[in-house]
Amino acid sequence: MKLLAVRRLLRIQRVVIRYQLDEMLFELPLPFWLRALSCLLPWRWLPRKPLDLSRGARLRLALEDLGPIFIKFGQLLSTRRDLMPPDIADELARLQDQVPPFPEAQSIALIERQLGAPVSELFARFDSQPLASASVAQVHAAQLKTGEEVVVKVVRPGLKPVIRQDLAWLFLIARIAEKASADARRLHPVEVVSDYEKTIYDELDLLREAANASQLRRNFDGSPLLYVPQVYWDLCRHQVLVMERIYGIPVTDLATLADQRTDMKLLAERGVEIFFTQVFRDSFFHADMHPGNIFVSTRTPWSPQYIAIDCGIVGSLTDEDQDYLARNLLAFFKRDYRKVAQLHIDSGWVPAETKVNEFEAAIRTVCEPIFERPLKDISFGQLLLRLFQTARRFNMEVQPQLVLLQKTLLNIEGLGRQLYPDLDLWSTAQPFLERWMRERISPLHLLRNLQQQAEQVPHLSQIARDTLERLQQSQREEQRPSRDHWPLRLLGAALIGAGTIQGLAPLLAAWPAWLMVGGGLYLVLRR
Repeated sequence: MKLLAVRRLLRIQRVVIRYQLDEMLFELPLPFWLRALSCLLPWRWLPRKPLDLSRGARLRLALEDLGPIFIKFGQLLSTRRDLMPPDIADELARLQDQVPPFPEAQSIALIERQLGAPVSELFARFDSQPLASASVAQVHAAQLKTGEEVVVKVVRPGLKPVIRQDLAWLFLIARIAEKASADARRLHPVEVVSDYEKTIYDELDLLREAANASQLRRNFDGSPLLYVPQVYWDLCRHQVLVMERIYGIPVTDLATLADQRTDMKLLAERGVEIFFTQVFRDSFFHADMHPGNIFVSTRTPWSPQYIAIDCGIVGSLTDEDQDYLARNLLAFFKRDYRKVAQLHIDSGWVPAETKVNEFEAAIRTVCEPIFERPLKDISFGQLLLRLFQTARRFNMEVQPQLVLLQKTLLNIEGLGRQLYPDLDLWSTAQPFLERWMRERISPLHLLRNLQQQAEQVPHLSQIARDTLERLQQSQREEQRPSRDHWPLRLLGAALIGAGTIQGLAPLLAAWPAWLMVGGGLYLVLRR
């Protein structure tokens, strides 16, 4: 274990003690053996003064102290008000855009170093006081020399060492879990952590975020569903991003949305449509859709439009994943549980020897209660827990490439609960998926696929020709005697000659001569 990782563990322990998070843990209904562990913690033997903070504030402050990975975990928890007490959810919601900022002087110095000029030369106006601050970066308002209002996003300094230490512990825990538990191996924890490692490091590169934002803006260009701000590429670097400033209502500000008479039902339905459009039409979806990154335009409240920012984390799916998910979801909507079971077996997610009838019955038991009920009465958290129990019984493996999609789906559910609790997610999503599946098998789509395959023919033929040439070259080299073997062949010839001279009589006493000739033949004839 590296020294930095050990220091990080001690840091986590100090934060837990400082904010008395262990008290919150042992207030839960834990098993007896786990509660007994509290007696083994040395700091619990000493009297401690109660903190004059609510439990939600203690948890929020602890996550802020521990850094970006823990803050993002708190952001996810804040969207699950069905799973969290309201006082804790309200405090964790502040992690979305109210993380304490780093010093203004550091921010300005980093911007000037990245862009190679003073901010006074780069901008007509630059507000040193941050407009918002989050786990990875903070944002300043500014105005370009040409008059456009923009925001300047700058990455927090010194994040990589902290993230590296946290990831070291996550990898250690994942490896231990894989060795200790068959259930854990089925969940592929090491692969999940590896995917998260790539995601969190990508988020530190603001050029990648700018490229993602440009792609998402292009995908929804002119759409009434979603607006993505423009990126000003001339002022973008790895640690600095300049983009159009947007003016909208935070999606969680329900009072203001109600005051402008926003159609909340349509707003919630469009949120679902945006999600499925990104996943299935574009295979490019915003994977960090917590409420701090989502706003609502004030222009047409009767036809509300979303505004998305912070595109640092995006996900994509292969054609096979898209097709598999769409078929599964449609089968779920139609309550065709046998088809769901068969799709899982055909895809290899469960062992081929799984009995379809038993798997079908288990899926029906989990899914049947959730249909024809409003979203407020459905908990995807509970559904996922039940599905996990079913997966455990049938040795179903979790697919690491879908982790981002699952996380985004949880965010969408939490957002939908706040906007319009009576939303029927199934009736909103089913027409979209049916239309998408029809388009997949339409003559135009098939013709487009044929055209793409035809465009690949010259490339594939070149690959085939190169492969055949390499095989023929390899065969010629194998057939051609190697010059590197000539000393051994010379030795073999000498042995054959010596054995022949010695005499090859068919007598037992002549065995040395036969041995020399046999060895010589082997050396001469070997390749």
